[in-house]
Amino acid sequence: MATAFLRMRFLLLLFMLLSFGCGQHTSDPAPSTTVPAPPAPTGQVVSFLSLGDSYTIGEGVSEADRWSVQLAQLGQAEGLMKPDIIARTGWTTAELQAAIKSANNQKTYDLVSLLIGVNNQYRRQPVATYRTEFRELLHTAIRFAGNRPSRVFVLSIPDWGRSPYARTYNQAQISTEIDQFNAVAQQECQQAQGAYLNITDLTRTAANDPTHFAPDGLHYSGKHMRQWAELALPVVQGLLQ
Repeated sequence: MATAFLRMRFLLLLFMLLSFGCGQHTSDPAPSTTVPAPPAPTGQVVSFLSLGDSYTIGEGVSEADRWSVQLAQLGQAEGLMKPDIIARTGWTTAELQAAIKSANNQKTYDLVSLLIGVNNQYRRQPVATYRTEFRELLHTAIRFAGNRPSRVFVLSIPDWGRSPYARTYNQAQISTEIDQFNAVAQQECQQAQGAYLNITDLTRTAANDPTHFAPDGLHYSGKHMRQWAELALPVVQGLLQ
C-alpha cells in the first residue's frame, strides 16, 4: 500500500514538473527580415526634339497620338523622353526655320527628327527652293543634336493625295510631286549623313481605310501614326547605339 502511494506521489510530481516546463517554454522569435528595394533604373536618358508641320503636331488628334510622342513611349527602354516639339499646321520649310529662330532654343538634344515639305508642295513652291531651305533646316537639326548627324533622322513627306480630302484633286499629280520633294529630302539627308525613313508608302496604303485618318480626312489618326512610330523605333535604336 505504502509502495503504491509513494509511486503515485512520484508520478504526480513528475507530471507537475513536465507541465511546468512545457508552460514556460517559448520558441525564439523569427528573425525580422527587410526586403531590399529594387534598384533604380540606371539606363540612359535620351532628350528628343521633333521638328515639323501638321504631321508632327498631330492636327486633329490628341497629344498622346502624335507620332513622336508614341515613339517616345515605344522607346522607353532606350531612355527616350517625351519630345519637345516645334511644329505647326501649315508651316513650310521657311516658316519652320523662322519659328526656330524666334524660339531661340539653345538646348542640345540626343535625338532630333525632321518632317517638313508638304506645304511647300501644296503651295506649288519650286523644288529647288525646297532643296535650299530643307538643307538649311537639316543643318539646324544637326546643330540641335550637338553637331552629330548620326543623331538626326528625317521622315519622308506623307502622300496627302491618297487621303479622302484629296478626292477632288489631281491625285496622280500630287503623288508625283510628293515623290520629287522626297527625293530631294533623301539626297540631302544622305549627304549630311543623317538617317532617312520612308513613311510615304505607309500613307499610300491607308487610302481606303477611314480609321487611318483624322476627322478632317486629310491628316492622320493616332492609329496610323503608330505605324510611323513603330517604323522609326529600330532606326532610333540604331542611332543611339
